[in-house]
Amino acid sequence: MNEEQFLRHLAERGIELSEEQIRQFRRYYELLVEWNEKMNLTAITDRDQVYLKHFLDSVSVAFRTPFDGKLTVCDVGAGAGFPSIPLKICFPELRVTIIDSLNKRITFLNELGTELGLDGVRFVHARAEEAGRNPEFREAFDVVTARAVARLPVLAELCLPLVKEGGRFISMKAAAAEEELDEAQFAVKTLGGRLSDSYSFLLPVEESERNIFVFDKVAKTPKKYPRKPGTPGKQPLVR
Repeated sequence: MNEEQFLRHLAERGIELSEEQIRQFRRYYELLVEWNEKMNLTAITDRDQVYLKHFLDSVSVAFRTPFDGKLTVCDVGAGAGFPSIPLKICFPELRVTIIDSLNKRITFLNELGTELGLDGVRFVHARAEEAGRNPEFREAFDVVTARAVARLPVLAELCLPLVKEGGRFISMKAAAAEEELDEAQFAVKTLGGRLSDSYSFLLPVEESERNIFVFDKVAKTPKKYPRKPGTPGKQPLVR
């Protein structure tokens, strides 16, 4: 997917980018490739593939769920900034916090934010379990996103404690995600969430399946969650 196709695909969904936003995506690609030579940020470095599998895939979460306005967004385990930085470029009013456990990635993200001239972004070096117990972050965000970080029962425990009541947790998955959704029902309910929307679509060009699950935060997360770092992955909340 070249830049023109990317812009056309967004425009068809009501997302019109300015010249400055187009420049930000171009510079994002350049920095991603440049820094990828120093650290492992992504296996995808071909320009057309980055625009499709990283940029468009990230923004696709906004095709059905609104992201306009001054929402506070927390991205858990964003790696090289996906999906939150493409969303921030498209919707500049978003206030974005990225939480990542690898300090080298935080260094890249700080440089990226400066180079792109992004306001209202912060990058936090922490485990999600630690952030979920930190009063600064616990139940503090309108939207929490995660893109292929872990299986859904684990993700629920990492993300839902960060979502304020009335907010949303959005999980982005590839193919065959229904099994994970079934597996996560107990965890989601225990942590104060409720599934409000789920949808599948095919990423254009390569026609690969994507699944997006939207959970509303309908009750406070019990104080004992999230458990200590590493525990959710080793002992997921399942029946």
